[in-house]
Parts: sequence; C-alpha cells; structure tokens
Amino acid sequence: MSAIFWFRQDLRLTDNPGLLAAAESGDVTLVYILEDDDAGTDKMGAASRVFLHHALSNLNQAVSGHLLFMKGPADICLQQLVAATGATSIHWNRCYEPWRMKRDSQIKTALQNSGIEAHSHQASLLWEPMQIHKADGTPYKVFTPYYRRGCLAAEPPRQPLPRCQPVWAPRPAAISGLSLLSLSELELLPAQNWHDGMMQHWQASEAGAAEALQQFCEGGISHYAEGRNFPAQPYVSRLSPHLHFGTLSPQQAWYGAAASRDPHDRDLDIFHSELGWREFSYQLLYHNHQLKDQNLNQKFNSFPWLDNPQFLSAWQRGMTGYPIVDAGMRELYQTGYMHNRVRMIVGSFLVKNLLLHWHHGEAWFWDCLVDADHASNSASWQWIAGCGADAAPYFRVFNPITQGEKFDKEGHYTRRFVPELKDLPNKYLFAPWSAPEAILTQAGIRLGETYPRPIVDVKASRQAALDAFATLPKAS
Repeated sequence: MSAIFWFRQDLRLTDNPGLLAAAESGDVTLVYILEDDDAGTDKMGAASRVFLHHALSNLNQAVSGHLLFMKGPADICLQQLVAATGATSIHWNRCYEPWRMKRDSQIKTALQNSGIEAHSHQASLLWEPMQIHKADGTPYKVFTPYYRRGCLAAEPPRQPLPRCQPVWAPRPAAISGLSLLSLSELELLPAQNWHDGMMQHWQASEAGAAEALQQFCEGGISHYAEGRNFPAQPYVSRLSPHLHFGTLSPQQAWYGAAASRDPHDRDLDIFHSELGWREFSYQLLYHNHQLKDQNLNQKFNSFPWLDNPQFLSAWQRGMTGYPIVDAGMRELYQTGYMHNRVRMIVGSFLVKNLLLHWHHGEAWFWDCLVDADHASNSASWQWIAGCGADAAPYFRVFNPITQGEKFDKEGHYTRRFVPELKDLPNKYLFAPWSAPEAILTQAGIRLGETYPRPIVDVKASRQAALDAFATLPKAS
C-alpha cells in the first residue's frame, strides 16, 4: 500500500498527525504544491515566500531529498501524482483560509469518487473553530469569554505526537503529464537580492523552531507578562512564523512553555492567552469569510478615510517623523518582523493619525511579514481600526511620543532602526523637533534633510480622528 502526504502549513516531522496517518498506510510520497493561482488575493507576499523557500529546503534535507515540488491547481497536481505513484490514499492537515476550505472539500469529494481515500487532519490549531462556541451554539465575538469560558473550559489541547519516520516511496518515474519541479523552479525567491539580510534573523526550519522555543522557555517567558511590551527586551517568543508555516505546532508551543512553569504562573497564562488570540482570529475567519476585505462592524463602511499616497509612502518607508513609528516600520522591512507593541503603535498611527484605511496596513504587512497569516493579520488590523470583533475603542489613539518614552525609555530599539537619531539625547528622542537647534546640530541632525519633520501634528490628527469617528452611525 502506498500513500501521499501533502505538505501545506505543517512543514515538520514531529507532531504531524497527517504525516503519521499516511505512514501507517505504507510507504509515503511527500509533496508540496505551490498554489499561486488558486490563492488569489491570498497569494503569499514577498517576505513569506522567502521564509517558505528556506523552510522547504530544510525540510527536504530532513527527508533526505524525498520531498517533491509541484506548482498549479492542487486537484490536478494530486491527480497526476496518484497516477504516477499508484497511491491508494492521500492525507493532509487542514487549513482554514476560505478558499482552501472550499477547494479542499471539492478535492476530497473528487478523490473519494474515484476510489482514492482522502483524509484531512487537525494540526494547525489547539481547538478547531467549529469546536468552541457559546451555549446557544453561536460563535463568540469577544476574546476574553471565548478564551476563558470557551477554550479553557473545553478539552485541553492534545499532547504533541512523536516524530514520524516513515518509509519513503520511490521517486515516481517520469510519465506524461507529471510536472515535477525543483525548489528553485517554484520561484519563491525574489530577483533582487534583498532577502539575505532579512534571513540572518531567522532559522526557517523545524530545528530552528525548536531552538527558538527552547530559548524562549529558558529565558523569555520569565518576564513575558510585562516584558513583552518593551521592544528592546528579549521577552517575546518570535514563534509566529514557525506557527504559521508549521515548523512548530501550537501544541508544542503550549506544552513546551508549560513544562517548567507553575500552572498558575502569570507569564505562562499570558503566553497561553496570546496563543488563544491566534485561535480567536481563526474562529473569526471561519465564521466571517470576508474578514480580510470587509469590516466586521459595518457602520465603519461609511468612515471617511483619506486618500493620501504621500502619507502612505512615508509610513511604509519609516519616514513619518515619529521615531518609534519609523523604527517599527524599518524593523519590518529589514527583518520581516515587528515587535507586537510596536505593531499596535504603527497601526494606530496609520488609521487614526493619518486616517488611511486599514486595508493599506493589512496589505503592506502581508507583503513584508514572514509571519503573514490571513486570520491573524486581518483580525489584528480590524482590531486596531476599531471595526473588528472585540475591537480597540475608537477613542484609543496611541500617542507615538508617549509610547516611545514609556516602552523604549533608553531608546535602544529606536536608535537601532533609526540610526540617524543615535546621538540625540533621550529627552528629545521621540520628539526631535522639540530639541534646541544646538542639540540637533551637535547630534548631526537637520530636520527635513537627515530626518523628516512630522508629517502630521499628533494632537490635531488625533482630534481629526475623533471627529471622523463621531460621524459614524450610532449603535441601534
């Protein structure tokens, strides 16, 4: 007997339910299919494609070169592979993007109708979206009761499964219509060589994910509850790209963090709740297929967003004149990542100080983040814009000056990514325009030349946002 295992967002050999099930059927053919055409607007952004390339390369090494690569509609690719291998079953782990769920259902039906067993497995979430709901059967719309009353009251997440060591099937012989590619022929890497610097910050592999989790458990989690707010400190997990691409499972993260902590430890509880937010985002997507495109709170459909390409470009390039915002945007572009506290600051600045639609932020993050995830990215942007489930209140506008002073007091994070301000005293770092001319000259700063002046006044833009929010229809 022979089986096919179809890798997707589960690029690991440990705790991989679908791979283990395939291995029980006999020898296994492994395949990864790049689905750019089917994905539509969910086609991966540039940074994600780079991370994926390296993750696939490392996975292929881990399976001694037995991973096959294909590109195109998955149903056609799988049909070709069945014909070439004589496989009697296909296994995969579930994904939850709307286009994937619809397409996967069609593939499963077609395979079963042709006499091929098709099995999907749960590997990417702690609790499936259809599993957690209120007593009346409706989905939760607020995070805290979803997590505390729903998730924590449900069956605990399953324990991680052992590493799979299957018998690899022989590489299929070349037959007419079988379109196998090399990894490079997937063309995941960009033509311009901008990505080498970014990937210096990541080990895109199962081993790299395990190392990141171990480092977090040995040090980062010890001050996570408070330390995660300070971008210059090492109290964050940086596991998000590994969770998205599946080089690490959420079960491994959940139980790995808990292994050496008291069950009532506050740092552990907060970390688990952050995993819970990821679960909540997937529940929102499962029940709202247009999460990426449409406001959950429809009264925001009439919000008077501005159309200002100059503002958007300044924000994207980290040239707004507000150092903590610019540091975050440059961290994003240079590393493919942004500290979560800073994500909230730059998001608030885009939608509430610049009054630009959250779609612009969602799209830029989608292209620049190595952890770009349909559910988390969409839900988080709707949260910061105030139009999502359990959203930040509209009157909550992060002040980029006070946020910088509070969470990067010594300026280590800001100076790292905005080096033109490295010699400016802390007193003026987050509002350079307030520094006396002599101080600016001594620091080698010429506002408007070496560093931009603020593109908006933070107080006036906040009031403009509040005035715009006041135009929205009142809740009935």
